[in-house]
Amino acid sequence: MSHIDDLIAEHCPDGVEHKPLGQVGEFIRGNGLQKSDLQEFGIPAIHYGQVHTIYGVWTNQTISYVSPTLASRLRRARHGDIILATTSEDDAAVGKATAWLGNEEVAVSGDAFIFRHILEPRYVAYFLNSASFQEQKKRYITGTKVKRLSSFALERIIIPVPPIEIQHEITRILDTFTALEAELAVELEARRKQYVYYRDSLLSFAEHSEATDRQTDRQTDRQTDRQTDNYTPKTTE
Repeated sequence: MSHIDDLIAEHCPDGVEHKPLGQVGEFIRGNGLQKSDLQEFGIPAIHYGQVHTIYGVWTNQTISYVSPTLASRLRRARHGDIILATTSEDDAAVGKATAWLGNEEVAVSGDAFIFRHILEPRYVAYFLNSASFQEQKKRYITGTKVKRLSSFALERIIIPVPPIEIQHEITRILDTFTALEAELAVELEARRKQYVYYRDSLLSFAEHSEATDRQTDRQTDRQTDRQTDNYTPKTTE
């Protein structure tokens, strides 16, 4: 953190400015995109449900597309925009966000906002996944079964706005940890599979041992039967 402190001392010695999101960008609601519209080829598209289940802090490609005809009628995010899912079944997930870093525009579904802003895209996305955002949004969440956040609410969330040099450095650091986390997740999954394999292999000896014992018992029984059949008792004169 010392490098961040040095940058703050150099670029904003009086402290970091804080602003409402509504002062650094605008929220544009997505429209008209249903899951049934998604296909394997065409214009990139993101459904709000995929923000919850597929995408991380940022992405530069999509797993789904829509036809050019439909895309022409939909609102689309540009490079650097943030896509927020505005509905969820729980408080923690509502407002989950991903930064769109692809070169093409991407169509966005309803129940999602496009946040068009003047900040570093990944910096904003990291903030929208932070504890500070989680705490601030609590007072604005509406709904019981389905949780919602409105543009009115999101515009009032306060974000730290350091100079762009600091935003870039914070993003660089967090990107490094995100990549490390992904590597650890892959390694953990590999270790989990290895554990399951060895657990099952090492514990299977019990079944093998029981089967071997049963086979040995049968062989012993057959041998005993043969010996009994061949036995001729001795007689005394």
